[in-house]
Amino acid sequence: MIYDVSMLIHEDMQVYKNKEEKKPVFVNASNHDNSSAYETILKFNLHTGTHVDYPLHMIKDGKTSDAEVLEKLMGTCKVLDMTACHDAISKSDLIKHEIKENDFLLFKTQNSYSENFIFDFIYLDREGAKYLSDIKVRGVGIDGLGIERNQKDHMTHKYLLEDDIVIIEGLRLANVEAKNYHMTCLPLRIKGVEASPARVILED
Repeated sequence: MIYDVSMLIHEDMQVYKNKEEKKPVFVNASNHDNSSAYETILKFNLHTGTHVDYPLHMIKDGKTSDAEVLEKLMGTCKVLDMTACHDAISKSDLIKHEIKENDFLLFKTQNSYSENFIFDFIYLDREGAKYLSDIKVRGVGIDGLGIERNQKDHMTHKYLLEDDIVIIEGLRLANVEAKNYHMTCLPLRIKGVEASPARVILED
């Protein structure tokens, strides 16, 4: 079975804090009335929908998309059921699961059940991020448009990104059972940026 756990990109999709400037803009560049071909220009923020964050996003002079390692974005992942969390995913929530070095974890939360932006979305708190950093997981994905929410100094991002732990935001996991899958995450190949939109596929 193949599961596409990426957000659909469209003009009315959910964007971070419902900011109008973050919404994708589709412009018809040519059509069959004025040209021999139909073409569309798409303008959008690189943190739109499902995307990968790179260290530069939160760390001055941090690594960019140029340092991406595709092997980290492909292979076995674990979808963890965090739907019982009502605010943040903490260390105490994580220690209930058998998490090992090099695991890639995808957090299924209540975020997946809304197509509208949730201002108090479930996120990973700093202690949880530090715990995963200490374990040396390969990557972390979440079904919110942020791995953290209004945190001072962005320490959730920093604990992970400083250790080259991949962050995927904006997953859609409502129809995915909590278990192991083979994941393929392919960000757009854009040079020297702090984030890149991605298509994420799970196979069981």
